[in-house]
Amino acid sequence: MSHDVAVLGVGMHPWGKWGRPFVEYGVHAAREALRDADVDWAEVDLVVGGETIRNGYAGYVAGATFAQALGWNGARVATSYAACATGAQALDTARARILSGLSEVAVVVGADTTPKGFLAPNAGERWDDPDWLRFRLLGMTNPAYFALYARRRMDLYGATVEDFAAVKVKNAAAGLANPNARYRKAVSTDDVLSSAVVADPLHLLDICATSDGGAAVVLSSMEYARRHGIASPVRVRGISTVTPSFPQTVIEMPNFSTDSTATVPAPDLTFKESIAYAAYEEAGIGPEDVSLAEVYDLSTALELDWYEDIGLCKRGEAEQLLRAGDTSLGGRVPVNPSGGLACFGEAVPAQALAQVCEVAWQLRGQAEGRQVEGARVGITANQGLFGHGSSVLLSV
Repeated sequence: MSHDVAVLGVGMHPWGKWGRPFVEYGVHAAREALRDADVDWAEVDLVVGGETIRNGYAGYVAGATFAQALGWNGARVATSYAACATGAQALDTARARILSGLSEVAVVVGADTTPKGFLAPNAGERWDDPDWLRFRLLGMTNPAYFALYARRRMDLYGATVEDFAAVKVKNAAAGLANPNARYRKAVSTDDVLSSAVVADPLHLLDICATSDGGAAVVLSSMEYARRHGIASPVRVRGISTVTPSFPQTVIEMPNFSTDSTATVPAPDLTFKESIAYAAYEEAGIGPEDVSLAEVYDLSTALELDWYEDIGLCKRGEAEQLLRAGDTSLGGRVPVNPSGGLACFGEAVPAQALAQVCEVAWQLRGQAEGRQVEGARVGITANQGLFGHGSSVLLSV
């Protein structure tokens, strides 16, 4: 049985700090996706929204919020939340209903309006909430964790601050041609290394910003696509929303420690390795088939980790891949041709969907100025707090 569904349309609201309600970004993105798909809103029978936790009750019931803003049409609604993996969870919800025959055409939408500065937990005291405790007890903002990962990479594999800076330089160059990117400016290694140190060894330009933005995807059954004359659409071949396997030997935000291997050996795959592996396994496609990847570069050092986690190279070889230009536009397997979070910043419920938008444009040959030539297969990868995996594999 095929698990494929068709990506009929994609759309985005440009990232920035616009200071407007998140609903505006989501509606704009959804209308762009519907226009791209040439699907009438009345035909949509499912709306799945990515929840935003910083925008009141309307954000908690995002599916219904977007459905109402687009104009009630009787569609079923659902709302998903999985931190940074929210978009993939929402996409998987829509795919499941389509494959089961319960829905035929779905709009999946994520949008966010973010505060200035680092993301922080919602107000109030919650002594049983690890995400709240890490701020209260340790003062551990997200960049502090990013710095731990960067230092680990330096200690284990010999990464340098110049390698980290090279990731930013690469992504900034790709983002110049992306009309939806917030930051469209070339940077040099010196620019990165002369920016303020936020959490040693990471500088300000090594770390992504927080942003406002929206992204949407129109999914349908393959049969619906054929009836509408679309014989060879971009297809979702696999979605991974896996969780970790015990014991976890690499610390994950917002945890304070790793698990012991005294009585249970470590699993064959780390959590981040298992995310992409599950998508490959479902699709029957391997990393050797991948034309491009969109990964979650919360920091420049984390992008290097993802090269290895999604199987582009062996453990400890990411720096070699980067230095050889293999992950740049024109290289063997470009990573973050959109510009990544380095150029967008983070709009949590929209981000995994934005990755899918970029891969869809690339596979259609529509990524003007940043096109990966001959792209046939693309993979996305990120993760959300509390063990949420996120990977979507698409092909033409």
